[in-house]
Amino acid sequence: MKSTHETAAEIDTSAVRAGRYITLDELATELSAIELRLRQLARAAEAPDTPVELADVIDSLRSTASSVRETSDRMDFLARIVAGDVPLATRFRDTGDPWGVAARGTDRADYGGPAIVPTVWQLLKLAQDAKRPGGGETTTYPEAMNGIGIGWESKAASARRRRERDAAVAVEVLTLTCEKCGATEGEPCKTKTGWAADRAHVGRQRQAEATVDERLGYLGENPVAVPAQ
Repeated sequence: MKSTHETAAEIDTSAVRAGRYITLDELATELSAIELRLRQLARAAEAPDTPVELADVIDSLRSTASSVRETSDRMDFLARIVAGDVPLATRFRDTGDPWGVAARGTDRADYGGPAIVPTVWQLLKLAQDAKRPGGGETTTYPEAMNGIGIGWESKAASARRRRERDAAVAVEVLTLTCEKCGATEGEPCKTKTGWAADRAHVGRQRQAEATVDERLGYLGENPVAVPAQ
C-alpha cells in the first residue's frame, strides 16, 4: 500500500510559488517545465550508457509528458479566465443554476449544494457556453467571484488536513490511560476478555480528539481557520 506520509520536500512548496499561494500561471509554467524535462529524459534514454532496451520506459515518459502538457494548457487557460480575459456564462446551461456570489443561498440538491466555488470543468464549460450563439448573459470570473475567497480551502487540502488530524489523534490516544479497560500509555484498548483492539474505547478516543482539536485549532471535525501555507 502506498504511504500517505508527506516528506519534508513535499511540504516545502516555496520553490514553485512566488507569493504566499501558487497562481494558476505558476502552475502552468511549472508543469510545462516538467513536461520538457520528461521529454528530455525520454530522448536521453534512447542512448543509455549500458545496452538495455528502454523502449517501454521511453514510451511511458512521453505519454506522461503529453498528459502533463494537457494539464499545463488547461491551467494556462484557467489563468486567463481568472484574470477576467475570458467571458463566462452567468448560469449553467443544462440547469440554469447560477454560480459564484449569485449562488449564495440557492439550493442545488441534485448537484450537491450551491456552486459558489466552481470546479475546473465547470469553468471550462461556462467559457464554452458563453461562446455559443444565443448563450445569454455573460460575466467574468473576477465579477462573479467578487467577495469570495476569504477562508476558503480546497477539498484536497481539507482531506489532507483531516488525515493529519486523524493521525495525530491516533498518536494522542496511546498517551492516555483508558478508564474503561485500564490500558496505559503505549497500550491499545482491550476487550473484556483481554484481546487487543484496533479501536479505542469512546471515552479515550473522545479525550484524544478534544486535545488534538484544541491544539490544531479545530471545532469538532472542522478547522476553525485555514492555516497559512
